[in-house]
Amino acid sequence: MILCPTCGEENPERARFCLACATPLEAVAGPPDEERKVVSVLFVDLVGFTGRSEHADPEDVRATLRPYHARLKQEIERFGGTVEKFVGDAVMAVFGAPVSHEDDPERAVRAALRILEAVEELELSVRAAVNTGEAVVALGARPAEGEGIVAGDVVNTAARLQAVAPVGGLVVGEATYRATSGLFEYEQLEPVSVKGKSEPVSLWQAKAARMRFGVDVEAGPRTPFVGRADDFAVLQSAYARMLPESSVQLVTVTGEPGVGKTRLLAEFRTWVDDQPEIIYWRQGRSLPYGEGVTYWALGEMVKAHAGILESDDPEEAAAKLEYVLGEEDNADRDWLRARLAPLVGAGESGAVDRDESFAAWRTFLEGIAAQRPLILVFEDLHWASEALLSFVEHLVDWSTGIPMLVVCSARPELYERAPGWGGGKRNSTTIALSPLTGDDTARLLAALLERAVLPAETQTTLLERCGGNPLYAEEFARMVKERGDGKMAVPETVHALIAARLDTLPAERKSLLHDAAVVGKVFWAGAVASMGGLDVDEVREGLHTLARKELVRPVRTSSVEDEVEYAFSNGGRPCRRPRRAARAPLRPGARARPRVGRGRDEPRRAGSTLPPHGRPARAGARSLRSRELLRAGARARRRGRAGAPRDPRVARPHRSTAGSPRRGRRARGRSRGTLPSLG
Repeated sequence: MILCPTCGEENPERARFCLACATPLEAVAGPPDEERKVVSVLFVDLVGFTGRSEHADPEDVRATLRPYHARLKQEIERFGGTVEKFVGDAVMAVFGAPVSHEDDPERAVRAALRILEAVEELELSVRAAVNTGEAVVALGARPAEGEGIVAGDVVNTAARLQAVAPVGGLVVGEATYRATSGLFEYEQLEPVSVKGKSEPVSLWQAKAARMRFGVDVEAGPRTPFVGRADDFAVLQSAYARMLPESSVQLVTVTGEPGVGKTRLLAEFRTWVDDQPEIIYWRQGRSLPYGEGVTYWALGEMVKAHAGILESDDPEEAAAKLEYVLGEEDNADRDWLRARLAPLVGAGESGAVDRDESFAAWRTFLEGIAAQRPLILVFEDLHWASEALLSFVEHLVDWSTGIPMLVVCSARPELYERAPGWGGGKRNSTTIALSPLTGDDTARLLAALLERAVLPAETQTTLLERCGGNPLYAEEFARMVKERGDGKMAVPETVHALIAARLDTLPAERKSLLHDAAVVGKVFWAGAVASMGGLDVDEVREGLHTLARKELVRPVRTSSVEDEVEYAFSNGGRPCRRPRRAARAPLRPGARARPRVGRGRDEPRRAGSTLPPHGRPARAGARSLRSRELLRAGARARRRGRAGAPRDPRVARPHRSTAGSPRRGRRARGRSRGTLPSLG
């Protein structure tokens, strides 16, 4: 549908003129889609530049601002941010729009700290602030043409915080602090009163990063280790086979975000430390952003073995690498040095054959394993480059006669990029982590809340929201302890994980999830097909793909006859999002109407499509049919919970729009684009 810019009338796609006021529609560009996202907004402003520019020549002012703007843009984009606008000497950037990442607050703070260092080189001073919160995001906005990307209180608050930041300092809001408190050193400042806020705003000043870039902080476990005994035994078995056989073992740990991959590996490392054998443990993480990160995980391992720090300059890194290679003969040492130096920042990577590099890196790692058993941990392999994936496969295929355990952690997306990962390789094992059971989740929540018994209603709600995901359990428990009011809003960290996973989907798959969320936590392929005007077989194929990603799951017994029933993974409750009305922008007072297929007026079964009401020529008819679908789905779910026999009729023709005004308003208020709380 095309929205007329003059009168707001909705017109069919083929219309060349508005059917109501005759305004030409050919030049009307479709407005951008909009979504509610949790974003991190960065504001940076030069200090004292206005006074310096008062009597300066405009060309001199421009000469100062040009390198300043270029450097800020470089640092912001390096960490995956988007510059929304330059206003004189002020810069606004957004992290999490148009594409979300689960670590957007971290990226924003890192970019801001790098900016503080960069402006010192330019002999300038700035104030900076980062604030995290929910905003409306225009997905198709063009910042270069003056179109805004985000709107919301998070933007205004970030601007206010920047105004009160110390000169040469970075302050963050409460949500940003909560998301990054374990990654950076902060100093809490006195709450400040800012314009437009009824209460003083809490803020913290970021001092420095607590960890090396790309490597997780090593901290003691904060929660009990529950529900992973069998998975843990698989890792122990692989370790036990590696030692006596002097063989290479490959173990791939997969699972959705927050399900416990990192925790499992942490427990395994603790167990390995308690064993009598002395081993080398080398660990590296693949990064989703940045420059020169093709072999970042491997470079972290080589740096750790050579004792190279992030603060070392190229000469120091080269000297430490030379020391590690000292025991090799001259020919091998020169060959290895030339190919290892680029990994540790001790030299430029020239035009070297990849097979030569792979052979050199494998030889280096085999030499380490020949001295002592070696465990290599490649974290977040779903973000790894194709080149790194190829090297890991090369290492496992070609290394022999040495005790080496290669452990990889990844999300299910790894198998989309490498469908045959681990297949056909000797000594290869996969551990697919599933959500915790209800009992294990209850034990975890009891430990997190430090309460052996929870009110029945609170525990039921928490179990439903967590869905067996340990990270979700931690975040919801933290929110309950902090607020103490029983409200179950979705924590920012959980929201970010959900949004980041959804933003990796192709547009058609993401639209499929939005339509399914309108139906509810439980839905059917036929209902989703009718909502989107799609072929049922196409929808089933799409839902199967989403099930492989562990975003939805098929239900064993359907509550609607001859229909496959699905549920969102983790049993998450849908969270709202601005709907798109015929690709129109969100506007005050716009009525949300679920999208339905045009021309689908034949009788169908409830749960598979809408009941017959004639062709929906008007928006009211479309909304009417959608309300009937929602009611039919609710009846089917109630019958399923109550164990009642299925009614083959399932849906009855709608008799009156006044029969259930409360439900009618609820259906009209729901957005087609509701985001499900997924793992």
